[in-house]
Amino acid sequence: MSSPGIPAGGRRTYDESMDDRVEIREFLMSRRARVEPGDVGLPPGGDRRVPGLRRGEAAMLAGVSVEYYARLERGAVSGASEAVLDGIARALLMDDAEREHLYLLARRTTGVGGQTLARRTATRVWEPAPSIRWLLDSMDTVVAMIGNGRTDLLAWNRLGGALMHEMIESAATTPPNFARFLFLEPVARRFYPDWDTAASMNVAMLRTEAGRDPHSKELHDLVGELSTRSEQFRRLWGRHDVWHHQTGTKRYHHAAVGDLTLHYDGLDLVAQPSAQLTVLTAEPGSADHEKLVLLGAWASSRAEPSGLRMDS
Repeated sequence: MSSPGIPAGGRRTYDESMDDRVEIREFLMSRRARVEPGDVGLPPGGDRRVPGLRRGEAAMLAGVSVEYYARLERGAVSGASEAVLDGIARALLMDDAEREHLYLLARRTTGVGGQTLARRTATRVWEPAPSIRWLLDSMDTVVAMIGNGRTDLLAWNRLGGALMHEMIESAATTPPNFARFLFLEPVARRFYPDWDTAASMNVAMLRTEAGRDPHSKELHDLVGELSTRSEQFRRLWGRHDVWHHQTGTKRYHHAAVGDLTLHYDGLDLVAQPSAQLTVLTAEPGSADHEKLVLLGAWASSRAEPSGLRMDS
């Protein structure tokens, strides 16, 4: 017989996975399993039945007792000091995004499972200010898009609409959503040549947002839908990876202009913490820059408008 909240076959429901103590326990266990002894200067040792560090090794590296570390890994982090959390983050080789996620989980822990679920609320509609619309419309040589932590596409300029036209046109919901496109639309595997990387980054962004806004009804509904409809999503969600969308490169295969490799920068909108402007560019004179010019011409031939979705 399956446990309460876990359907037959042992698959955990989304509601249970978002319980604070469960979330902390699974996050810490997944980070510990990822660290090999050699990564932290320890001998491999024998008879390791599970991957990663032993609990006692993680406790030693964090500077706490094994008993105390075991309590923390069971989700009892309420009252843990910054020094303890920093020690755990260092011991488990957490990056900045993971360290921030740990702090967010620790701050919201009440010690009583399930309380955050009862406070789940809908998010207020976000509307771009006129100045944001003017900014987007003025950016006519770069791809510019505004999204949120749920990976909704809220607003875009002409080139942004041209690049993402298959996602926008196939969207069954408003606003279009990158996660739904990636996991539910077969064309996404052609559009993203590095689909595995794109999918992993997308789910890590959703995990990060769950740490920031655990009460979001829209986020709960999205993750519940994708967990039901996509085995790949369920697998990636269970890894508990988190990630900050800051800077890097992304590859696309656009139906009209072919392969594109674009540099992206995520720019936070200070007046709207839940939204981020992403700008995708290419080096002037490069082949990718020429593809952006072609993309603009293609958009003009289709009279592709800029988009201003008002939902968040």
